[in-house]
Amino acid sequence: MASEPHYPTIPAGDHKAYMEYALDRARLSPPASTKFCVGAVLVDADKNIILSTGYSLELPRDSLGDPGSTHAEQCCFIKVAQKHNLPEERIGEVLPKNTVLYTTMEPCNKRLSGNRTCVERILRLGGAIKVVYVGIKEPEVFVGENVGRKRLEDAGVVVTVVEGMQDRILKVSTAGHEDESR
Repeated sequence: MASEPHYPTIPAGDHKAYMEYALDRARLSPPASTKFCVGAVLVDADKNIILSTGYSLELPRDSLGDPGSTHAEQCCFIKVAQKHNLPEERIGEVLPKNTVLYTTMEPCNKRLSGNRTCVERILRLGGAIKVVYVGIKEPEVFVGENVGRKRLEDAGVVVTVVEGMQDRILKVSTAGHEDESR
């Protein structure tokens, strides 16, 4: 794998700054009417170190044998897996004890492609991610109501909305949609 990526220094516990960085990642996602532009940041909250970032469609389709396009959270996890030469489902073994995930949109609970959902990816890490910070709830455009937050919370994962950025996140998330005023 190439050299270690350079990440910005963000003050510990500055959830808005981490969400801003996730939003910067989302802006890298190519706009399309058939998907959302989402960004994600995986953080060791104890050491305040960014472990990985990702955005929708950052990695190639059908990555690691999963059908369909790659989601932001999935890209974060694949990068950690590649760094440690592990299959994605085993990254919980190497993630720090207090790993948190920032994602501009709540993790998906249904994929039209048949790909594993981001909620399933988080849960199969065996509690490695205990907190997920989200920017917005998934709009009911493609799969109807997303019950991913409830599934995560039912499994003991804390899901917290980072307030104050919803309008900007929605605008970036729906780039490429015909009616971007949603």
